[in-house]
Amino acid sequence: MENLKEIEQFNKMTQTPIPSLIIKLGIPTIISMLITNIYNMADTYFVGKLGTSASGAVGIVFGLMAILQAFGFMFGHGAGSILSRKLGQKDTESASRYASTSFFLSIGVGIVIGVLGILFLTPFMRLLGSTETILPYARQYGFFILLAGPFMTSSCVLNNILRYEGRATYAMVGLTLGGVLNMVGDPVFMFGFGMGAAGAGVSTAVSQIISFLILLFMFLSGKTESRLSIKFFTREITEVVEIISVGFPSMVRQGMGSISTMLLNYQAGVYGDAAVAAMSIVNRITMFIFSGGLGIGQGFQPVAAFNYGAGKYSRVKKGFWFTTLAGEILLGSFALFGIFTSDGLIGLFRDDPAVITVGTFALKCQLLSCFFMPITVCTNMMFQSVGKSGKATLLATLRSGICFIPLILLLPLLWGIAGVQTAQAIADILTFIISLFLLMGFLKNLPEDGENAV
Repeated sequence: MENLKEIEQFNKMTQTPIPSLIIKLGIPTIISMLITNIYNMADTYFVGKLGTSASGAVGIVFGLMAILQAFGFMFGHGAGSILSRKLGQKDTESASRYASTSFFLSIGVGIVIGVLGILFLTPFMRLLGSTETILPYARQYGFFILLAGPFMTSSCVLNNILRYEGRATYAMVGLTLGGVLNMVGDPVFMFGFGMGAAGAGVSTAVSQIISFLILLFMFLSGKTESRLSIKFFTREITEVVEIISVGFPSMVRQGMGSISTMLLNYQAGVYGDAAVAAMSIVNRITMFIFSGGLGIGQGFQPVAAFNYGAGKYSRVKKGFWFTTLAGEILLGSFALFGIFTSDGLIGLFRDDPAVITVGTFALKCQLLSCFFMPITVCTNMMFQSVGKSGKATLLATLRSGICFIPLILLLPLLWGIAGVQTAQAIADILTFIISLFLLMGFLKNLPEDGENAV
């Protein structure tokens, strides 16, 4: 029975027509990512009811969550990419070893970050870019996020392993239910129990714990090929290094995202809490739109990894171009809608003329850059999925690091607040140009099916 299930999964991943396979794997991921971003936007909406400074705290805590997710995605993408290729080679024992190792490592890292963050809560919030007026709200909100740290990091691992096994629907169930609970919990804890900003933190923490338990159940109930157990934890340091190496691009991408958010908060803070709040709202809206393209891209990742491991390189190439086209259509449609309704979208979260003025122009700039993102995202995901961690790491450092950091430091000196508003959009275009060069070289050298890849 076990072998039959493995054969069925292998045939599904290597023989199903590429468009239908990626759509089947991508739709659950798109739904789960949209729900996740909706509940992030719900936090922004409800916390914004407490005032402009409270709304700015959402941007501060967003940087904190990016740190936790950086480690979670590093272990999750690292193990997921490897185990998917192992399953493509029909090696389920190794797949369980990599899955279990990454799972327990993520829990340990989440505990360390949570403990250190709580012990040094005030300086930590200041480091993330909090002003003195935003600080009280950031402390209340951030405390409960840190308590839930181990659940957030390990949920990222469970989610990604399910996706890389081709079981995105199971991942969707856990993330979606947690997201719905958070949206319901925000007004209950914040206003029903009178907890204010702390209530948003409690709601997020509870939803993360419930998501973790649902995702864990998928493994414990035998719905996956890989198994989770402390007995599978590797005794080979080289395998830990391999997980970190393959997952490092995700660590860099999320880590750079946290650093860029911190610098954005600092630079926007020069122009007051309204600017911090506006850029926080812009980032949440952009991430919601971006999640559609990211979701279809994550549907492509297990297809790329599995077929690369099975030596079916033509399917990797077909999958890349289909995903890029689908992402362009999806992101472009969302972006066009957002461009024509920018002021209304910003005002929905904070009815403050100063916030709307700053946010409207920034949102239009970032939405225009969405047309350049599908190539960039799909190239990065493909490199990481097939084990090209060096190129994937380089691409991961571009958008929020190599390209963005100099721009966010330099442009405000030249253009003032307009430099803050346009830095990310310009960084996205530069990242697209560099990605295109690397992509063409990789596709040109991709071998024929069944040959050994270099």
